Formats: sequence, C-alpha cells, structure tokens
Amino acid sequence: MDKTLTYTDAGVDIDKADRFVQEIKKIAKQTSRSGVMGDIGGFGGLFSLNVSNMERPVLVSSTDGVGTKLKIAFMLDQHDSIGIDLVGMCINDIAVQGAKPLFFLDYLSMGTLDTRIAKEVVTGIGEGCRMADCALIGGETAEMPGFYKDNEYDLAGFAVGIVDNNKIVDGSETRVGDKLIGIASSGLHSNGYSLVRKVCFDILKLDVHTHIDDFGRTLGEELLEPTRIYADIIRGLRKGLPINGLAHITGGGIPENVVRIIPQTCSLVLLDRKWEVPPIFSFLQAAGNISDQEMRRAFNNGIGLVVVVEESFSQELLERLAAMDEKAYVIGEVIERKESVERIQWV
Repeated sequence: MDKTLTYTDAGVDIDKADRFVQEIKKIAKQTSRSGVMGDIGGFGGLFSLNVSNMERPVLVSSTDGVGTKLKIAFMLDQHDSIGIDLVGMCINDIAVQGAKPLFFLDYLSMGTLDTRIAKEVVTGIGEGCRMADCALIGGETAEMPGFYKDNEYDLAGFAVGIVDNNKIVDGSETRVGDKLIGIASSGLHSNGYSLVRKVCFDILKLDVHTHIDDFGRTLGEELLEPTRIYADIIRGLRKGLPINGLAHITGGGIPENVVRIIPQTCSLVLLDRKWEVPPIFSFLQAAGNISDQEMRRAFNNGIGLVVVVEESFSQELLERLAAMDEKAYVIGEVIERKESVERIQWV
C-alpha cells in the first residue's frame, strides 16, 4: 500500500472534533456558576464544593437519555430542543430528592461528526442547564464510523446535585391522609415514544409535518415539545412548606413512580384524570386502541411532577403553585394499606 492511512481516512476527524470543542466551550461558559473550575477540555470537569452551610452534605447523581424521541428529531432534522429533554430527565430525578443541581455532563456519539447537528444538540443542553441553574462542565463527543445511520446519534446525560442529609426528600415522612398534588407536564416529555411512533407512523401513517387540529400545530412540533425542568419549582415550594415526598413522572407513569416514595404501610387512591389532560394523550389512546391501564403505565398523561403534602398544607401549596402560574391539581390521597386490597386504587 503506497498511501499512508490516517484516522480521518477511517472516518474520524480529530481536527474537526478539536474545533468543535471550542464551540462547546462558548456554550458551557454561559452556564457557569459558583464552584466551576477551569474550562472544558481537560481530562475531567472540576467543581469546588462550598458546604459551609451544610451539616452533612450528600451528593445526589443521576444518568439518563432521551430514548426514541431522538427519532423525531432525526425526522425533522431539528435538534435544538432535544438537549433540554436530556437535562430535564436527569435534573428532575435529583431535584425530587431535594438536591440542588450543581453540574452536568453529556455524552454525544455520532457516526461522523456533523458540527451543525452537534452544536444544535449542545446548545439545547446549555439551555437546559441554564433552566436548571447548573453548570455544563464536561462531556464526550465521539465519532463512531459505521455504528450509526447518517445524521443519527445517541445521547446520554449525567447530573450531580447536593443536599443536606436532614433535608433529603425520600418519602419517609409520608403519612395516611397526605394529599397528592400533580403539577402539569408539557406533554409527553421523553417517555413512551416507541409506542407513540407505533401509533403515529405505523398505524396512522402520518408525517411529522402533518398539521393536527387537536394540537393546533404539526405532529412533529407536538412530539418534540421539551420535557419540563422542575428544579426551580421544587425550590420554591420547599421554602417554608414541609414536603413529604416528590416524584418525577417518567416511565411507569403516575402509579409506578409515586409508589416508590410511599411507605410500605401505605396505599394510594388516585383520581382518574381529574386534571386537564393534553390532547396528545386522548389522540394516541383512540388511534392505538390503548387501554386505560396501558396509558397509565406508558405515559405521564399530563402530570410531570407529584408532590406529597400533609392535608393541612395542601391548599397553601396549590395557592403557591397558582402564584407561579403552574397548573396543579389534587390527584390522590395516601391511605392505610390493606393486604386484601390493591396498593394503587383508581377511582
């Protein structure tokens, strides 16, 4: 062989990746906060902890992805909001444990680095970090030739937060009689998209550009609506209000996520759709002939966050949420568990 092979010949352009890191640095700088040390580009992200106001600081971490919602971004060639989903899925999981988000890292892998697409994705991640008041301090952008289809990629995120040990929210304070307050989602968030795609594209044969009257916009716009980030709302609610439990409603829906923060001695009574359900859910249920039980398991059905609070504080909680312009509803109650009765009852 006369020609000398390079990594670029194999499909990996190191120089292009290096130039892209400079773009990431600009985005990350916009998310900087107290504690960040140095710039992106080192072997690891540095963050200095200030725990002088905590008796026993505890780090809380989470990792997640966006799932097959990515397929919708590929179909539309629109990638500027999917990063918000990534941040939301990770940050919400630590925020419901009472943690204050500190920093975030991402992993983006493509067959061949498309800097336009990659910049859109990371711009969305930066926007999500600003919403969550956390810093983007590092990550990995990998080229993997032959591993992905053209213009497709995979995405994962990693979040770290901090909470004082005596302020962790774990559901252990939940008692019989506590009320469940549901806070509205923005739609599907990032769960159930394999079923969504089955209904919309295999059964209905729709196009992402099809305008759906029920949504008031195209199918693609509805399906790409970003996941809500609840960190600020949670911080606001915990100021002066005793919150007994918090649940981020993701895969498994309301019942499987709320039951995770309910003591074994308790059961739940949930009010069936006694809240404003976004039209996307009834649209999917009717088109796919999906049972109520399957809808509850696969989707959030319009509730993205559940707060467990003592009944005497429930009205104040609702008023505070109203002042935040949040749609919130009493969606259930904690009851005493009986062996002969299902732990989750829908009424």
